[in-house]
Amino acid sequence: MSLMASLVFTGEHQTAHQPRWAWPDRAYNCEPGGLGSGRACTAPGWPAATAADVNAAAGGGAPARAGYRRSAGSPRGEARRRELLARVTDDLAARGLVDFSLRRAARAAGTTHKVLLYHFDGADDLLSQAIVQLRQRRIARGLAAAAEGPASRPLADRIRAVWPILVSEEARVLDQAIGLAMYDPGRYDYLGREASQQYLPTLLSLCPEHWPQQRKLEVAEMILATLRGFLVDVRTSGDTAGVAAGFEALARALEREEAAAG
Repeated sequence: MSLMASLVFTGEHQTAHQPRWAWPDRAYNCEPGGLGSGRACTAPGWPAATAADVNAAAGGGAPARAGYRRSAGSPRGEARRRELLARVTDDLAARGLVDFSLRRAARAAGTTHKVLLYHFDGADDLLSQAIVQLRQRRIARGLAAAAEGPASRPLADRIRAVWPILVSEEARVLDQAIGLAMYDPGRYDYLGREASQQYLPTLLSLCPEHWPQQRKLEVAEMILATLRGFLVDVRTSGDTAGVAAGFEALARALEREEAAAG
């Protein structure tokens, strides 16, 4: 069974068009909107997503979630929610999306599925928030790597410094999430959309400050699309030599952009 066919599904009679999420004692069909509709942060350096952030309605007409009715407004409840989320996020980073379920999440968090359901609006909501957390980790590490060296460091060198962060094992689950969005865009397209919303501001911030905003946007979009393509290639083919050759071409293109902009 392929990754996308087996991803997080359980039950003996599921089909590629009727995925079902694994609950401890049953399975339920995902509603349109898929794994959740968390709102992605849109600027580098933002804090960890809060319950209100992730439960806000996403773009594309997705309905707003009911929210954390039982723990909202409680500092103790929020601290517990963040602790559980961190443990589940660590588990996802280590094991990926395949066979993810509420039961597995509860084991990783050292609790029960009922406790998770007290703090999260089901497995889809929990997974959505964990993916946001993992992207934030990736972005923070990428920014730290890009910031090393002199302030005049060329853009191409900054992107080279970010690449090892993107292909780390912990980041593999994020590429799996993009694969899921490609597998069933009608249901999971927000996974790709929110990824772009999180990554693009960081790439904009790496561009030379004196560039016009439009030029920054054009170059950042080029970098994002190219790196995403490289990630798909290296994850699926393992052709690191081919990706390295393509990366050098990207670096030359960025060097030309900087030279042309003065």
